[in-house]
Amino acid sequence: MTDTLLLLTLLAISAACGWYLGRQNTIRSTGKRLSRLSTTYFRGLNYLLNEQPDKAIELFLQIAHADRDTIETQIALGHLFRTRGEVERAIRLHQGLVSRTDISDADKIAALLELGEDYMRAGLLDRAETLFTDLVRLDEQQETALRHLLAIYQFERDWPKSIEFARRVAQVSGESCSNLIAHFHCEMAEQARRNGDSGLARDRLMQAVEADPNSPRAGMLLAQIEFAGGNHAAAIRLYERVARHDTDYLPEVLAPLLVCYQQHGDHARARAFLAEMLERHHGVAPVLAMARLIEHDDGRAAALDFLASKVRERPSIAAQAALIALGQQGSEGPARALLDVLADSTDGLLKRAPGYRCNRCGFGARGHHWQCPSCRVWGSVMPVQGDAVK
Repeated sequence: MTDTLLLLTLLAISAACGWYLGRQNTIRSTGKRLSRLSTTYFRGLNYLLNEQPDKAIELFLQIAHADRDTIETQIALGHLFRTRGEVERAIRLHQGLVSRTDISDADKIAALLELGEDYMRAGLLDRAETLFTDLVRLDEQQETALRHLLAIYQFERDWPKSIEFARRVAQVSGESCSNLIAHFHCEMAEQARRNGDSGLARDRLMQAVEADPNSPRAGMLLAQIEFAGGNHAAAIRLYERVARHDTDYLPEVLAPLLVCYQQHGDHARARAFLAEMLERHHGVAPVLAMARLIEHDDGRAAALDFLASKVRERPSIAAQAALIALGQQGSEGPARALLDVLADSTDGLLKRAPGYRCNRCGFGARGHHWQCPSCRVWGSVMPVQGDAVK
């Protein structure tokens, strides 16, 4: 956990402590007791302001132990222990709260939810599933419990249950889960393809399209099935549809789409589509593809002119690397040596630069992931555009 998030969490704890002290004041606590707690509270706050969170935690623990009625503080501390990796400590604290008979039902439910998250962090998914299932059955914090169960089934890759609980979350929350459901059907489709059952894979993908008609993943997988079956025209239509609906996915579909054009013998359609994408997509992928077609049709000099003009319009390491590679082909002597140095430099930059980035958490990756490995959000990892590589 970052220091910033830690400080924010502790500030929330300090706010709870401040509320507690204010409440104690209104019910006329003794001056000595209030003074002692107030001193501890302000010392803890001072540690926060001086970025000494560990010392602050110890003082807030003193407040929690000073009066067992500080439920909010204890729940917040348990949450903090979990985020710091002290899961066993969090479990003990939350289990202690759940076992108490002198707290309100609302506080006990809050402690149960935190305990379920403790179990999830500890990998005790069966315990967490039982706890959240009981909360759903009791109709207590149903939406929160359902979301936790959905997370558990995704982690276990139980896609039928994931679909069921995504629908239940959508029902109680009113939000759309169609994108999630489409991804779960796609996961089952990919599993069927790995098992050699293309018919079942197609059925799963049609269910994905039914859930989300604009699912780029379903469209791309259907295109792969059509291509494997020799139906290049259908594959072209599917790939083009994905790119036109969401141009961010153009770098993902362009390579197989160009193969489809080649197999189908439709060179003119390829150039027309790339010309369209040059207007709509501001990354480098259509530039590189068009440069290769120009080189094939009109020669290296025309491709050099085209690339040079595009590098000025939309700077990119990948475009510069392609321009240098074209220049190397017709160069000798000192000019070739200089271009070789530039090629090595740009290749090094390309190898270090992430080709993909999550637009939710910023996670960078060399390859594409449909679910971010860091924040676990679906469909958030996109090709990097602009001055990087895509």
